[in-house]
Amino acid sequence: MKRAALILAVLASPLWAGTDDLTATGDLGLVIERATGSLLVIDRSDRAAIGRVEGLGDLSHASLTYSPDERFAYVFGRDGGLSKVDMLTQTVVARTVQAGNSIGGAISDDGKLVAVSNYDPGGVKVFDAETLALVADIPAAGKTIGLVDVPGRRFAWTVWDTGEVFLGDFSGAEPLIAMIGNAGVNPFDAVLTDDAHTYLVGLFGEKGVTAFDLWDDAPKPEKFLTDYGREGEDMPVYKMPHLQGWAFTEGQYALPAVGRHQLLWVDRATQEQVATTEMHGQPVFVIAQPASPFVWVNFATPLNDVVQVVDSRSHEVVATLTPGKAILHMEFAPRGAEVWISSRDDNKILIYDTRTREKVAEIAADSPSGIFFTARAHRTGL
Repeated sequence: MKRAALILAVLASPLWAGTDDLTATGDLGLVIERATGSLLVIDRSDRAAIGRVEGLGDLSHASLTYSPDERFAYVFGRDGGLSKVDMLTQTVVARTVQAGNSIGGAISDDGKLVAVSNYDPGGVKVFDAETLALVADIPAAGKTIGLVDVPGRRFAWTVWDTGEVFLGDFSGAEPLIAMIGNAGVNPFDAVLTDDAHTYLVGLFGEKGVTAFDLWDDAPKPEKFLTDYGREGEDMPVYKMPHLQGWAFTEGQYALPAVGRHQLLWVDRATQEQVATTEMHGQPVFVIAQPASPFVWVNFATPLNDVVQVVDSRSHEVVATLTPGKAILHMEFAPRGAEVWISSRDDNKILIYDTRTREKVAEIAADSPSGIFFTARAHRTGL
């Protein structure tokens, strides 16, 4: 009877009873500290740094994604390193240097596979998310960019040197890799729309953007914005725009004009340009503020100390902020109440209230760049 009573008592007690140090993952995030190869662990609700993870190699151009349960982060380093970080223990639990130079990656919609796009050598490698064991090695005739996850345990990617766009299906016993079309000359990045409908590829070697309808059984390339910037000369491009920061708002795409101090507005349904906004500098990230009509934009060097806010209804700049030196990235709280901004040369993360557009807090960080909240775990294309 005593044994039965003990079992019942254990079953009736919460598994977390008697512990004081458990942390939920929903408010957590990571900041890439590019100069030191480390990650700053942040708590969004407390507006505080709560730890640091070191030993991640070259993070001078790095990104990351999260497992569906927000427990693990997969970090893609410039040195070809793929690292798996436990958000709760704040440790690296697995790491492999899988290439000489990599540019980013993605996790499949079921959380079972992690894919990495590589510059050297080109191509895509796919790994088991649990163990980081190699699942597939898919070569390419050049640098691979614009890797995104697509529903149905698929990935899409593009090759800079050839313009080829590929769709890989990993839902079966063997991967099925199909070249679905050619985007154009020197595609520099690509993004999947928020509804996972359209894969957009930005072109550097020619004017325009190429769209692929991934809801179609046989996607075909459709170019648009092929006429922008025909008058006047382009300026030198000091930093490529990052397409995963393209904004989708008010039934429009808000796109950076490569080589121009402009934001281009395109109707999502017709792919016709509807407006142009003159900006402070060459846009790098164009990010939609959740639950609002506003997009926030930062800029390439040497004009990278400014952030501008644009109203997607009027296409007008409604605010110009100067948060600090070398603004590299912005990340919104999931419901849009705050925006966190990295100032690399001030060694700070600045936190702004998006309603008042006033700074409410700051956090010290070592040469911060990318900011990634765990809420990304639940968004396709990230």
